[in-house]
Amino acid sequence: MESWNQTSTDAVRIHAPATVNRRIDTKVEECVRCMAERADRAEMSRYLEKLEREWEMHRALAVGGSALALLGLLLGRRGGPGWRAVSGVTLALLLQQGITGFGPLSAMVRAWGVRTRREIDLEKFAIKALRGDFERIPNDGGPLARANAALVAAQS
Repeated sequence: MESWNQTSTDAVRIHAPATVNRRIDTKVEECVRCMAERADRAEMSRYLEKLEREWEMHRALAVGGSALALLGLLLGRRGGPGWRAVSGVTLALLLQQGITGFGPLSAMVRAWGVRTRREIDLEKFAIKALRGDFERIPNDGGPLARANAALVAAQS
């Protein structure tokens, strides 16, 4: 499963270090492989529900950045203008994120392992394929072949 997620034009993946992308991809591969080995439809359904609740990177940035800016404003009322500068810098970084699709805050959140919506969706579709929601996944070839086919099908 070397290259299943290498064709992405996602600005986050393009700008993130390859090691971070690979670590996230490896985690997805391990989860999909584990689901293929167990072949438990109920467990797959529970895992899909968990993926539905997972926060994607842009949501984490919006909430985290807004909270930091608000904290800077609140503390700036009592603690001095330095805290207001935190708000200004945070808002400028959020603006950069919105315009370019990537920025320093993205790099930090990405390094923590927060995934993009596309990456989460790829894993969801791979699990759905293993669960039998699609017809393109062969039943022969063993769990590794099925996991690879599911990841490839999820991208198409």
